Amino acid sequence: MRMSDRENARIYIIGAGFAGRAIAREIKEKAVFGTVVAFLDDDAAKIGEKIDGITVLGPIKEVVSLLRRTPADEAIIAIPSAGREALRELYFLLKRAGFVRIRIVPGIAQIVEGDAHLIQAREIESQDLLGRNPVAIGLKESLSYLRGKRVLITGAGGSIGSELSRQLLSAGVSRLYLLGHGENSIYQIDRELRLLRGEGVGEKTSIVPVIGELKDADYMAWVLGRLKADAVFHTAAYKHVPMTEENPVAAIHNNVIGTRNLVEASMAAGVRRFVLVSTDKAVEPVSVYGASKRIAERIVLAASAKAAPGREYMVVRFGNVLGSRGSIVPLFRRQIETGGPVTVTHPEASRYFMTIPEACSLVLKTGGVGKGGRCYILDMGEPVMIRELAEQMIRFYGYEPGRDIRIEYVGLRPGERLEERLYAADEVLVPTEYPRINRLERREEADGELESLLSELEPHCLLKAGSEKLYRNRRSIRAVLKKYVPTLIVPDHEPEL
Repeated sequence: MRMSDRENARIYIIGAGFAGRAIAREIKEKAVFGTVVAFLDDDAAKIGEKIDGITVLGPIKEVVSLLRRTPADEAIIAIPSAGREALRELYFLLKRAGFVRIRIVPGIAQIVEGDAHLIQAREIESQDLLGRNPVAIGLKESLSYLRGKRVLITGAGGSIGSELSRQLLSAGVSRLYLLGHGENSIYQIDRELRLLRGEGVGEKTSIVPVIGELKDADYMAWVLGRLKADAVFHTAAYKHVPMTEENPVAAIHNNVIGTRNLVEASMAAGVRRFVLVSTDKAVEPVSVYGASKRIAERIVLAASAKAAPGREYMVVRFGNVLGSRGSIVPLFRRQIETGGPVTVTHPEASRYFMTIPEACSLVLKTGGVGKGGRCYILDMGEPVMIRELAEQMIRFYGYEPGRDIRIEYVGLRPGERLEERLYAADEVLVPTEYPRINRLERREEADGELESLLSELEPHCLLKAGSEKLYRNRRSIRAVLKKYVPTLIVPDHEPEL
């Protein structure tokens, strides 16, 4: 939308509660985003009243199709507590009424103490309408353990890392370190956080971008010692399953050796809380990615056993998140936008899904209530059929599956399973007192096994005298992984390099 269109826009705010009123006041104060024409609400006590001079119309279903509109009109859904079904109904109601631009304010889990801002409003996307209703978490209370602390996020430019950063902006941390090896992604999240902070979101946290490599042990030891972080949230990983199958040494170098470097540096620097973000693919792993995350879990849990009192090193495991850069949602969106077909691996393929904001809120909550040496698993609800997800997305974009956009089944790719599991046969799920956070009771790992595994993996990733033939050897590293991770699937014709 051009600036002239924005200035002339007639804006309807859906919801006359605290979020809607805050957004309306901000639009009025800035006077560059158009004019709020009316609130739309279902509350009988508000309908017909004026709030800050703006009329409240309703019920929404009855009035939305009667609105006298112009092409520049837009709607902002400002109901942070709305569930998925309510959002779906509102979205399609507004689309049928002719609204081209529909924005949404963050869910209640991302709003602190009724503090909603216009800059947080964004175009509604398909993942906002998919999946179950997220759990509402009071961020201010759940993040109190980080107030005044220095917090480092690895992979801060990724989907999970960037959302953790947004939520931590409201935690009152003294410094927020954004660590990543991708200059552009770290630039993007650094810039976004500074814009949010400048518009009044959160507190005056000092934001520090840090470019660096987990694989560089010397650098990790130096930078952790210099930053003096109190807490580390480790989200960085190579995580595309087909890509890591094609590049197994790179995956192990980054996800395993990199995690070991970070953990050792954190221990030496006195980091008090360390949270590894893991995945359901670490459960009886069949892929290199899954195996790498299973070993990373073991590294963190083993470190906890050696940690000084008061230092909590833990693992939080969950399934897929809707809308992450590596997920199927962006892929489906691109395929739909080009007319299809939408490619699904198998008609019976299913996955566990939750939204990125909910996953991050629960990770941050677990980081405060969790105990060192434990693996926690987020309640992912029921698995979702990928075929059904594709059908819902096709309808979101105004098409009919099968008629307008075809679904094509392409078969499972290397390293993929028909369905994922959240915990292994030798793990027992134990509920905690906190909603959607469970812990896993698991058997003890054999003493010395982890050290042997790492010593066998290392010469494949680092060039060492006398082991030159192992360096970057794909076939050999898979053989090592298979010895320690028996569920791993090894291709019949794996090349050496």
